[in-house]
Amino acid sequence: MIQILIHYFLHFIFIGAIAYWYDKDNWKKYWLILLATMLVDVDHLFADPMFHPNRCSIGFHYLHSEYIIPLYFLGAIFIKHKIIRLVMIGLTFHMITDFLDCLWMYWKCEECSATEVFEAVF
Repeated sequence: MIQILIHYFLHFIFIGAIAYWYDKDNWKKYWLILLATMLVDVDHLFADPMFHPNRCSIGFHYLHSEYIIPLYFLGAIFIKHKIIRLVMIGLTFHMITDFLDCLWMYWKCEECSATEVFEAVF
């Protein structure tokens, strides 16, 4: 239960702190933009089965793949456009949150192999 609370806290509440850090005057607007980055989870709809409690999204879903995640990170660093950079920061933070969730899941699950997570990411 605590894992779920932390996961959704990071996805929905903590990004408000990121938005505030990014621009104190427009943090509500930027928080909504960061919330919109949750649309990256649309790739979960193409999974079969759509939901599996012991599946790590990192390395499994298309927009959570080891090929796409570096683009989010590089965009967060190098893109100069303020809104697009914020979107890349949001996507990067989303992947970090999902990765932490994977680590937690594999820590709790004896039958799961943590190497799957590290092979997908590294």
